[in-house]
Amino acid sequence: MKKPGEFIREEVKNTPPSGIRKYFDMLHGMSDVISLGVGEPDFVTPWQIRESAIYALEKGRTHYTSNTGILELRETICAMLDRKYNLKYNPLNQIIITVGASEAIDIAIRSIVGVGDEVIIPEPCFVAYKGCVNFAGAKAIPLQLSEENCFKLTVSQLEECITEKTKILILAYPNNPTGAVMTKEELKPIADYLSSKDIIVISDEIYADLTYGMEHASFAAFDNMHDKVIYVNGFSKSFSMTGWRLGYVCAHKDIISQMLKIHQYAIMCAPSFVQYAAIDALKQCEEDVMKMRQEYDTRRRYLYQGLLNIGIDCFEPEGAFYVFPNIKKTKLTSEQFCDRLLMEQKVLVVPGTAFSSAGEGYFRATYASSLENIKEALKRMERFLKNK
Repeated sequence: MKKPGEFIREEVKNTPPSGIRKYFDMLHGMSDVISLGVGEPDFVTPWQIRESAIYALEKGRTHYTSNTGILELRETICAMLDRKYNLKYNPLNQIIITVGASEAIDIAIRSIVGVGDEVIIPEPCFVAYKGCVNFAGAKAIPLQLSEENCFKLTVSQLEECITEKTKILILAYPNNPTGAVMTKEELKPIADYLSSKDIIVISDEIYADLTYGMEHASFAAFDNMHDKVIYVNGFSKSFSMTGWRLGYVCAHKDIISQMLKIHQYAIMCAPSFVQYAAIDALKQCEEDVMKMRQEYDTRRRYLYQGLLNIGIDCFEPEGAFYVFPNIKKTKLTSEQFCDRLLMEQKVLVVPGTAFSSAGEGYFRATYASSLENIKEALKRMERFLKNK
């Protein structure tokens, strides 16, 4: 007779939990901790969005919506994508409203790959990618990015990884955890190279609104790749709506129609009142997004320079809200550094290894925290380095 745990698929059992979780478990019972660990905005969701959700609830807008989402929201998103990034999607058959961008990534992967297929994942990377690939029964192929090249992907690196089994490349810029950004000029050679390959690109652009000193370039905007790109975005980061769990995915209609089957059976639809609130987010809150971006930029520059001032090497991030400092000269592993920093100085940052083995020798810290917290964290880090 099998024990309950023996019924679990090997792909699930062999997938480790998020490497970030350990550090939040360690927080229990600790006080006076400065956390630069959580990858979510510290701002309250703008009032217009909250008010819209309240109004939708009071009006009883709590029933199922279309599986693809409320049409007005789909139309508003598609109009915004066209206006900002020159992306052309039909709101009737080329978009699904999802429960966060994470669901969009999951159903995109599950609709394309299965046992025997390969997915190229540039590393270090967002923690969910490998798990989604594993659960689909496919194989994740790591592609290690280098700090020397500003954590940017090159064609030569792709050439070394692509095989006849390659079905997907996951591209994530602006990047979590590194904060790296790729310009249109840097992305174009990749688009040109992949245009002749039978490979789908999942372009995770959840941080598209959070770039500093440059405009975001969408990989889906290249005409020679548009039909082979699955575009993923959402409301969590730009509008400080992480707990609302709302995202969207756009692609060619023949891909969306198949992704919709997974969404239908697993989710049905994203929460209706949240969808109504998202319409007003897009129509009324552009100034709120701009103000949050400006504040992030102030913190970014302060944290980056502060790390350099206390002797920590750091690549200068140009997007998202993370820094990814290099701590190799401390002679500590990423986990040793983060464990000791938390226990000795009560500063929470996340080891680079939480984002793959390519993150060894680094840690991730977020500047989605108050400037006061950042200043205090830097003081404590300096004490830690002096006493190490």
